[in-house]
Amino acid sequence: MSESESASAQWRVLNLPLGLDEDESVLLGRAAERAGLSPEEVRGLRIGHKALDARKRGRPRFVVHVDLALDAKIEDWGSDAFRRALGSGQVARRTAPASLAWAAPHASLQGARVVVVGSGPAGLLAALALARSGVAVDVLDRGPALRERGRALARFIGSGELDPEANLLFGEGGAGTYSDGKIYTRVDHPLEAPILDELVACGAPAEIAYDARAHIGTDRLHTVLPRLRGRMEALGVKFHWGTRVEGWVWAEGAGGRRVRALRTSAGEVACDAVFLAAGHSARDTLEALAAEGLALAATPFQFGVRIEHPQSLIDGGRFGDPGLAARLGPAYYGLASRAGAGSPAAHSFCMCPGGQIVAAVNQPGLLCTNGMSNSRHSSPYANAALVTTVGPDETGPGVFAGMDWRERLERSCFEAGGGDFAAPAQRAPDFLAGRASESVGPCSYKRGIRPGRIDQLLPERVRGALARALAHFDKRIPGYAGSEALLVGIESRSSAAIRMPRDPESRRAAGFENLYPIGEGAGYAGGIMSAAIDGARSAHALLERGL
Repeated sequence: MSESESASAQWRVLNLPLGLDEDESVLLGRAAERAGLSPEEVRGLRIGHKALDARKRGRPRFVVHVDLALDAKIEDWGSDAFRRALGSGQVARRTAPASLAWAAPHASLQGARVVVVGSGPAGLLAALALARSGVAVDVLDRGPALRERGRALARFIGSGELDPEANLLFGEGGAGTYSDGKIYTRVDHPLEAPILDELVACGAPAEIAYDARAHIGTDRLHTVLPRLRGRMEALGVKFHWGTRVEGWVWAEGAGGRRVRALRTSAGEVACDAVFLAAGHSARDTLEALAAEGLALAATPFQFGVRIEHPQSLIDGGRFGDPGLAARLGPAYYGLASRAGAGSPAAHSFCMCPGGQIVAAVNQPGLLCTNGMSNSRHSSPYANAALVTTVGPDETGPGVFAGMDWRERLERSCFEAGGGDFAAPAQRAPDFLAGRASESVGPCSYKRGIRPGRIDQLLPERVRGALARALAHFDKRIPGYAGSEALLVGIESRSSAAIRMPRDPESRRAAGFENLYPIGEGAGYAGGIMSAAIDGARSAHALLERGL
């Protein structure tokens, strides 16, 4: 939209149908009709959200939300049809996008220096919001910059030589760098738009601004992240790689402890405030900080397995015609199974069409799987997490009980795979019948798979939830629980097992004046975009309230 259009009132027209072969130009007429307007009354139009609806097998279509620029006084003179559309919820006023920069930072931040621990999405966006607002920022990460991180990962895939500080979890971009690169979220917040704009400016595809399944891909993230780092360095942000936080120096303030400096593997780093975005796998960091006063609380978390199918099976089940994948791209799914028959609910998570299974590990002797895909979804396999929720009933009491429980199962998974980071695997029918698979494979997991009793690795409650989900999902996608479905390893790090209590308004950690826990590792996000929004929101809390 032009500058004059953006000054107009913004309205979103919801759920417009668009056929696979229809040109997007038809949306103007449909949006105007739905809103009770003439096309001439629309000053500007853009697609706000576009999703493929494949619920009717063989008859997929797009569902589109369209943002219209209208006269600012449309509510005063608009037609009765426009008012009825508003009343019915078919049209809604759009909240103006926020800005990452804070217009008038608190005076106490003049000359201040903020340290951000972790370069995942929460840490990067917190640092960016602060830097764009004129605050000096240091970003510390225990892992390396992306190029060195990539070399370490290549060594691991080829030889099984794991670097505890440079892997799929630690390093530039955090765990999200080697994931599916999904940036869609259920969080609806005005900061989403400027974050997406920033990513597009760094080389992400423009359609992420409206695509309901917005995806960058690991390969493109290797272009986007260095460009983002360059833009941040131009604002004065300093990055410190290979710098592990080991503790802090603090003093008692008027409203709690105040962190004056961080003790790190590279020496002491002075600071006026700290944003803690260490991720959910930095147990040594969490234990060290907890021993020095950081409040932690156990929280329920997701646990299960990776399931992999031929992508063609998913295409046929979702589209009816597998040939549609050539036009629409590989099919994806998001499935859920309610609790029942004594088993808890379960759902699919982080579905990677045309992707691969990877080892999300940072410790020798443990094995956890995850999924990733490149921008073109070129693999012949589809994989997803199949998870349920576990908590103190399964793990026992204590802040670190969930991590202890998780690591015991990760060790069992590592041993079941042969002790060289190969993964145990079991065909879905054998899992359901409680028997060993005579053979497994092929599979996208590059460290290799071996037949293993996934059914025996999982606790009974988890096994029951996944078995119930498999039977339910097979009705939605024929063959989902069939002989071509392969359960691989365990998926144990989909969410954090620990939460860092913080004040909901100031977003400061309990008992601290200048410590801000953010992102997935702090227990406040569940993906790339939600973590990025959480980091930026906490930066804004500091910018507004000051030190």
